[in-house]
Amino acid sequence: MALPSPQVAADHAPAPARLLEVARVTKRFATGDGVITAVDDMSFGVAQGEFVSIIGPSGCGKSTLFNIIGGLVADYDGQVTVAGDVVKGTHAAIGMVFQEESTFPWRTVLDNVSFPLEIAGIARGDRLVLAERFVAMVGLHGFERRYPAELSGGMRQRVALARTLASEPRILLMDEPFAALDEQTRLLLGDKVLQIQQQLKQTTLLITHNLTEAVQLSDRVLVMTYRPGRIKREVEIDLPHPRDSEVVSSEAFGRYVAEIWHDLREEASRGIRDDESRVLHTRAKR
Repeated sequence: MALPSPQVAADHAPAPARLLEVARVTKRFATGDGVITAVDDMSFGVAQGEFVSIIGPSGCGKSTLFNIIGGLVADYDGQVTVAGDVVKGTHAAIGMVFQEESTFPWRTVLDNVSFPLEIAGIARGDRLVLAERFVAMVGLHGFERRYPAELSGGMRQRVALARTLASEPRILLMDEPFAALDEQTRLLLGDKVLQIQQQLKQTTLLITHNLTEAVQLSDRVLVMTYRPGRIKREVEIDLPHPRDSEVVSSEAFGRYVAEIWHDLREEASRGIRDDESRVLHTRAKR
């Protein structure tokens, strides 16, 4: 019997197993104006070693979704699983990097990065060796004895990233970690994140509002609607690896940004109209 052609075989190859699965997640909040649905019936998966970004306008529920996946919010409908294990509270397989400053100002770079290893009960000598590896990985070799106050904002975020990676999470979950940085620093840190992700084969989910960042870093981009937050569109980013910030000047990159902006602009405009309508309604009630 003839064997299938390579193309046919590739077409029927099984899809990569999903390490992270978000299934029909809905979250509602009670407010003075009634119940608001922040996230509505969201479902998606992230495969082992994949880099996925979620992008959406302000108020679409991105940070709510981050907190749900990270186990910081429990009262929601639906389910989040890691390799089939239901997430209930913080999960050892998920490492989180936050938008806000999260380094410990009283600890050196090395002691910041070694902190999760200290909590895990690893002997000091062993944990410092491991911490030095991750400090070097984020490009901070030579700054091990510095304190956060002696570092730039971008360097402090690299410390936070190294500290999270030191616990060797299966999934790296990031919520706009470079939002406070200038565009040039964001691009260069994006290069570093991609290098690390490729080196560790790190499964990564990034929450962002930055179009350039999403396209630069991702294998796939999920575009969210304005509230209630749903998946409006999924865009596969077919740009070559290894990839760095030079890709932003390419024609293909520009096409992806324009394509995603088309959807994002619609949702952001809807959010602005909704905000204006609520302001007018509030004034009319006075």
